Amino acid sequence: MDTLRHTPTDLTAARALLSSSLVWDNHGCMPVARPHDTSFLPQLQRYRAAGVDMATINIGFGDQSIEDHLRTLASMRHWLLAQRADYLLVETADDVERARAEGRLGVSFDIEGVNAIGDQTSLIELYHALGVRWMLLAYNRNNRAGGGCQDDDGGLTPFGRQVIAEMERVGMVLCLSHTGHRTAREAIAVATRPLLFSHSNPSAVHAHPRNIPDDLIRACAATGGVVGINGVGSFLGQVDGRDDISSATFARHVDHVVQLVGPRHVSIALDYVFDLGEIETFLAKMQQTFPPELGYSTKPAFVAPEQLPEIVQALLDRGYREEDLRDILGGNLMRLARTVWKAPARG
Repeated sequence: MDTLRHTPTDLTAARALLSSSLVWDNHGCMPVARPHDTSFLPQLQRYRAAGVDMATINIGFGDQSIEDHLRTLASMRHWLLAQRADYLLVETADDVERARAEGRLGVSFDIEGVNAIGDQTSLIELYHALGVRWMLLAYNRNNRAGGGCQDDDGGLTPFGRQVIAEMERVGMVLCLSHTGHRTAREAIAVATRPLLFSHSNPSAVHAHPRNIPDDLIRACAATGGVVGINGVGSFLGQVDGRDDISSATFARHVDHVVQLVGPRHVSIALDYVFDLGEIETFLAKMQQTFPPELGYSTKPAFVAPEQLPEIVQALLDRGYREEDLRDILGGNLMRLARTVWKAPARG
């Protein structure tokens, strides 16, 4: 891939490419554990306005309970099903294409950490039936499946191996973002299907425990998997002592992964938090999970969906071919969905 382009592109060309491509943001954050509050859900239209066709939305994270996850999931499903003109609850890879063709936003769900299943792997099949299409093993801290990236990582546990086997059986993609690096390596060795670092940036560009080293990027790609670049300022870098959420810096993280493993193993997962008040409350209350000494700001900053044209422009200006950008914008996640998503097998 050329690293330079002789003539700079503009936002018109970037927007045209977005309009003609499948665009999939693989991780967004609406309010969780507030099942009676759907006031933020209409903001999902910001995705459509920015050119996004498919969004994967979080239903819970970390130490939240099974009840928290299920109540949030039920609330979101109920609201989305009542707005069928604008949204499609995605079950299959074909549904993603259908949503795009019909001008609706496709929506599926994700879970950040296996505390959502407690000690009961059979809940994985239930979550899958309700639209959850990826789940990560650990959220920053250790749990019964394995180590978190900000804890003393003791590696993948026997329960973690059971979780991976059941996820593969029902067609839920294994995600290793937020997971300890030892646990991630051991999980990759056990996995038999392509997997995700759904929203993990390269530590070679910006050193942070939540980011991942080049060897894990290579190992993920070797499974046929995908690394999603997130737009959290703390993980992108700093400029003048503040979180750097510039589109150019986001593009630099994308480019590092592309130069390492090629454009077929990179995706977009902005990790945009729609309710900043909620995340500020979590940051204040959960300092074990979000320690200030690791640069977690009490006023976090995020790359917004509206920056997608600028991000595409930055990559075009680096010399990216349109076909490679189409893979990054959504094609790679579609390939992963067609490979891993499937109905549960019955013996």
